[in-house]
Amino acid sequence: MSIYDDARNAALEIVEISGIKEGDTLVVGCSTSEVMGERMGTLRSPEAGLEIYKGIMSVLGERGIHLAAQCCEHLNRAIVTDRKNAEKKGLEIVSVIPHPHAGGSFATAVYDNLEDPVVVEEIKAEAGLDIGLTLIGMHLKRVAVPVRLKQNTVGKAPVTAARTRPKYIGGERAIYSR
Repeated sequence: MSIYDDARNAALEIVEISGIKEGDTLVVGCSTSEVMGERMGTLRSPEAGLEIYKGIMSVLGERGIHLAAQCCEHLNRAIVTDRKNAEKKGLEIVSVIPHPHAGGSFATAVYDNLEDPVVVEEIKAEAGLDIGLTLIGMHLKRVAVPVRLKQNTVGKAPVTAARTRPKYIGGERAIYSR
């Protein structure tokens, strides 16, 4: 299988399992170094970043789900998303343009290919994919629920996923579903 296929299959699974829908956001953290079988931050791959972007967007685009790409630690794990999503969520846009050495190859591919990209410091997404153990939890809504995917790698990188659910409140008398 190709990196594109791996990314597409992982995106299909998390969308189906999580139940995210049009207007929701999927946050994706990705180390292309890990995808290529190297240690995080040691081998940037703009080509892999672009293939992962294309694979994920082949799923999200047709469903109207927004992509939020987590940048690397050099940009404090800021988020690249589309302006419409940022404005809908009331997020403050910051001034930075990711590149492979500060932001990462995947976030750069997202920035370079979204129709109207912006960068924000944080987001609260409904579901997420973590490609290469990049730690996306800070950008998920509470409560995050781990999800096991059949497509548990992209290239050579491990993939972890999460969906979110509303908090349970109340006590022993509370009812949580109909």
